[in-house]
Order: sequence, then C-alpha cells, then structure tokens
Amino acid sequence: MSPTRGAALSPSPVARWASVAAVVGLVAVVGQSAPSAQEQGAPVPASFPDATPDRPVLHDALSMPAEPTLSVDNFNSAAKCKACHPRYFAEWKMAKHSYATTDVVWRAFVSVRQADFNGARDQFCTQCHSAIATRGGDVTANFSFDDLSPIALEGVTCEACHKISSIERAFNSGHVLDELGPVRGSIPDPVSSMRFHESEYSEIFSQSAFCATCHDVIEQHGLVLEQPYKEWERSPAAQQGRNCQSCHMPTYTGKAAVLASVPERDNLHSHRFFGVDLPFGETITEDPAVDIEEIRRGVKALLSSAGEIALSAADRVSTGDALDVSVTVRNLIDAHDLPTGATFNRQVWIALTATDAAGTVLFETGHLDANGDLRTWGSELDPDGDEHLTPLHAWFNDKDGNRTIFPWRAVEKVSNSLAPLAEQTTTFSIPTEAAVGPITIDAKLRFRQTAPFAARTLGLGDIVDRLEIHDIGEAELTVAVE
Repeated sequence: MSPTRGAALSPSPVARWASVAAVVGLVAVVGQSAPSAQEQGAPVPASFPDATPDRPVLHDALSMPAEPTLSVDNFNSAAKCKACHPRYFAEWKMAKHSYATTDVVWRAFVSVRQADFNGARDQFCTQCHSAIATRGGDVTANFSFDDLSPIALEGVTCEACHKISSIERAFNSGHVLDELGPVRGSIPDPVSSMRFHESEYSEIFSQSAFCATCHDVIEQHGLVLEQPYKEWERSPAAQQGRNCQSCHMPTYTGKAAVLASVPERDNLHSHRFFGVDLPFGETITEDPAVDIEEIRRGVKALLSSAGEIALSAADRVSTGDALDVSVTVRNLIDAHDLPTGATFNRQVWIALTATDAAGTVLFETGHLDANGDLRTWGSELDPDGDEHLTPLHAWFNDKDGNRTIFPWRAVEKVSNSLAPLAEQTTTFSIPTEAAVGPITIDAKLRFRQTAPFAARTLGLGDIVDRLEIHDIGEAELTVAVE
C-alpha cells in the first residue's frame, strides 16, 4: 500500500476579518465532518407556523401594511445626511444597501413575482429593500419603479436604519420605524443638534438581531429563504459574544459628523457592508461615487478568507488502478454558513481536474459548458453532464419536485452549505488506464454570485459575461504512476 499524503495551497495571504480568523476554533473540527445549520442535502423546514401555501401571509401590520402606517415625507434623503456625514455617505454609496431597489437582478425577480400574482404580493420583496416606501404606501399592487418616490429609490437609506426604535421579530422587516423620533445609533453619548436632529444611543444597534430583521427571510407561504442570523445564533462567534457588526461594520477612529461640537472617537463603524456581490445596472455602475474596483477588492478579500480546500491521495498509483483523491473543503467563518444569505442565488462548488504528463485529462468535475453554466440542472447544453458535481449552495423544488429559481413557486429548499468552521470531505475516483505519470490534480473551491442560466431566465443575458468566478481556495497534488 502506498503511503497517503496531502497538499494544499492556502488562500491568498489577505488579512482575515475577525469572523473568519477562527484559527483556534478550526483546530477543533479538523479531522471530523460537521453538518450545516440544517443537515446537508436535506430540505430546510418552514418556520412560519401561520403561513402555508394555501394560506399565505399577504399583509402584515408591521412590515406589509394594507394601509400606510407612516409618511415617506417624514424621512430625509441620504443626500441631506451627506452634508454633515460625508464619510458615512461615501461608505454607504459603496454598499448594497444604497442600491437595494435599483439592482437589476433584484428588479427582475420583482417583475416576475408581480406577473405571477398580478401585484397581490408586491410588498414582500420591498418590505426590506425599501421599508420606508412599503410602509408609506408607495408600494401598491402592480407598482412601477418609475413611480416610486426618490426616498424609495435610495433603498436601505440612512434613516431606514437610524429611525429604528425597537425590534419585534428577527425576520421579515421585523423592526419598528419611529418616523418622528430622534436619529439613533450605537454611539453611547451622541451629540444632538437643534439645527439638524436629536441624537440618541440605542443598544439594539449593537445586536445581531438588528441585522436579522431584514437578513433572515421567510416567504409569505412559510418557506425559509435566508437565515444568517439563525446560523449565527448557533455559531462559535455568538458563543464568544461577537455580533454581526464586529465583522461587517469594523470600527475606526474619526468624527461622526463634520461639526466643531462633535469629538473624535475611536468607535465609529464603517458603513460599506462589503458582501459577495458586485452591482449591476447603469444607475449604479455609472455613478461616480461607486468605485466598482474597490467593491471588487472587498469581495475578493472577503471570499479569500472564507474557506479553504485540501487534497489527499496516495503518493503513487499502479497503471490501471483507480486513484482515490479526497477533497476536503472547510468553512473558515465562525459566524455563519458558507455560503449564507441568498444561497439559492449563489453558486459554490468544487472544480477538480486530473491531468497526466501527456496533457490528457483523466477526470474533471465542476467545469463549465459553452454558455458558462455548470453541467447540471440549468444548463441548456449539458444538464446531466457532471455526475460528480459537488455544490455547496442551495436550490428550490416546486410542488411537482422540479427545480425553480423563484422562491415563491417553491415548497422546498435544499441546502448543502457548510456550518461555521465545518468541513466536508468528498472522494473522487480517478481512472489511470494508459495514464502517463505523473498525474497532477488541481482543485479549486469556487464562488459565483449568480448562475448565468438564472440571469438569462430573468432576461438579463447582458450581464452573463460580468458574472465573475472567484476562487476561495486552491490546492494541487502530484501522484507518481508505476
């Protein structure tokens, strides 16, 4: 028996964010597998007991009111906030919050939903993407984006968060907006100004539940769509007392406002909220305040710290014998799953190629068809071409058991995401008949924010070439042939 050994190329040496450092925590899971927040490959159960496909929640007094519960005129534009808070404004312009209602992918989903329900469920997506507009009566059945108020088109604008006074539930826009109240935040002793606004400290701005009110999402018929907060609740980060903000809103020293009365502080929070998405849509990409390259660098830094991949195999193999290669992927994030959030829109997978010395490809999985799609469901050219594909993302099944990209048409979500600090090992059998040694095995853990076939389904074929693939980690191994 040939000895077994492994080799891995660690992700690029980018500074790890607090939630993905977790070196000590990783030691505890090396050598064992751990399930996701739900068992891998198993349906994610619904947890909205009052909602069913036959009895969907069409309106909600808090976030999807049948009649307006506030006035959009009582909220200030981010442009007005910019006068005193230019740094916060510049950071926010780089965040997905600022284009929450103008992103073309999101708008395409909304359009299909409108057509499916003839506008009857139009408030669902907007309840978080523009809570002010939804509660203020802007979002009516079959609304047009062209008719929305300017504040609605600012998406998750400044006062959409800083006018929150309390939390009623940790999902589906579960926060209370105090339209006439002070501007609230996490600074313990804020400076108020009679000329501009009253300021007030609120402890909820330092709680993960604050983020959960929009980042955990349950469909109107009860299906769980997104649950990063639920993942965090069970995570090492939560056990150590670290919140979402500690990673996604890192602190720095500066002045919260450019006023003489405002002191310099060392506890200001960044409002960039870098995630894993690059923006699409001319109103965003052609905005001089939006630096796409800076966003791209942030995405790459985040992803390169999120996971790693390692290979293990015998150091030699006899011609004709199968070469078993074990591929282990690890989630280095100690706060939530990999991937998290809208996992049904993401693609995370293992791409592996085994090539001999003559350049012959002996085995491959996780590679793309001519349209740029993975060779599985969704591919128009080769939907059954990759039986070894190992996805780590999620997908939806409808009532007939068919896959769909539209959550409101689904009755089941199937997830393969990795829990915080978890690992998963998959073994591939490489044929070696007529192989010319040595055999080189290359593996990558890859990420893409949206599948090309999904973009085409949404009528967005023009963005397919801009759907970038990021390598979270890469490993290489060489095996001699006897």
